[in-house]
Amino acid sequence: QVQLVESGGGLVQAGGSLRLSCAASGLTFSSYAMGWFRQAPGKEREFVASISWIGGSTYYADSVAGRFTVSRDNAKNRVYLQMNSLKREDTAVYYCAAVFSRSSGPKRFSTEFDYWGQGTQVTVSS
Repeated sequence: QVQLVESGGGLVQAGGSLRLSCAASGLTFSSYAMGWFRQAPGKEREFVASISWIGGSTYYADSVAGRFTVSRDNAKNRVYLQMNSLKREDTAVYYCAAVFSRSSGPKRFSTEFDYWGQGTQVTVSS
């Protein structure tokens, strides 16, 4: 079965950086678009970033554009989220998601993704 396992979360001061990783198994990773979403306490899950199946296209939420970078390594079945200049409002549980797709079109909605990881906590302190 498909498994997505996030890692790399933790506690960081505002202005700092973290790199999240998502390890995928049970799927032909290179045929899947990947996404990152986050959910803060009391808020709905929101889109953060996504990347197409071969990594040629990336998409970002306005709130993270210019600070976060999504990338993938199809040889390692991993997708990454490099987060720089972190702010307190970036505090959330971050989820990795996958959907079978060989299109380069944007995927920004949670309903577009079929598989989800368990999440990793990111806490940004002031």
